[in-house]
Amino acid sequence: MHDTLAEPDVQVESFLTGDGLDAMVRDVSEGLRRPLKELPPKYFYDARGSELFDRITQLPAYYPTRCERALLNRHAPEIVRATAAEELVELGSGTASKTRALLYAMVGAGTLRRYVPFDVDETVVERSARELTELYPGLAVHGVVGDFERHLGELPAGDRRLVAFLGGTLGNLHPVERAEFLARIRALLGTESRFLVGVGLVCERATMEAAYDDPEGVTAEFNRNVLRVLNAALGADFDPEAFDHVAFFDPEPSWIEMRLRSRRTQRVSIPGAGIDVDLAAGEDIRTEVSAKFTEAGFERELATAGMRLESFMTDTGGRFGLALAAPSYS
Repeated sequence: MHDTLAEPDVQVESFLTGDGLDAMVRDVSEGLRRPLKELPPKYFYDARGSELFDRITQLPAYYPTRCERALLNRHAPEIVRATAAEELVELGSGTASKTRALLYAMVGAGTLRRYVPFDVDETVVERSARELTELYPGLAVHGVVGDFERHLGELPAGDRRLVAFLGGTLGNLHPVERAEFLARIRALLGTESRFLVGVGLVCERATMEAAYDDPEGVTAEFNRNVLRVLNAALGADFDPEAFDHVAFFDPEPSWIEMRLRSRRTQRVSIPGAGIDVDLAAGEDIRTEVSAKFTEAGFERELATAGMRLESFMTDTGGRFGLALAAPSYS
């Protein structure tokens, strides 16, 4: 007789109902009618946008990814010891590259039972599930395909879990959106669960701005890619080369802004959204904000959402932080 291997315990649920194009139409129609025209940063990402962002993370000036990865590699064992988590929930999981250190530490501690990747790309969720169940036999994977702004409530129930939201993505939310998101995270946490989040920190202005405006021009192409995405999805006739990339730190809201600045007066037709957009020479479209925090300021935001800061880990340059938070019952 031959021993047979048990089938991997993999489940993937999708909650995207094909309304993605409708959501894009709403976002574009509303955003381009504002006094300061705006497009959500999630529309940077088609295949080309993802490839460009991967290149950005390898640029010398782009420190967030390197800092966060180093922090995870250094602190994963102590995070796992502090939480004793039995499952890892990763929001915006991608290929799970950011959380391999956590998974490895949980396996080493003998606590890992389930991994719950949450991402908008079903193909990526399924591929990472296969890879991880091969790497860690016996691991259960429950993938969720959805938009974290709409589908957090679809996560499977569980406790003794570590909910990870990495990459500094929290900073892309405006303050009201961020407060609502953190409150939804708090609602997910049982008494024995923890929230691990990566946040960019306020540091030297030149350092922050250089991370979003590299001399190689990769970030500029990434920024313009949002226009190519709209051209493909909505039949728009944006000329990406008619826009300059602009990135600067605004100290009042404490965030980096990325914008596309029109080089000339132009009218853009967007048939898929049923609108035409007039742009003056020098007029901006804001495409991303990336909030930068202080430890004290972020601790206050967590407290408002009903969480308490348990530990805050930073790189030696104080440019990036990992915050570990627990539900507060006081």
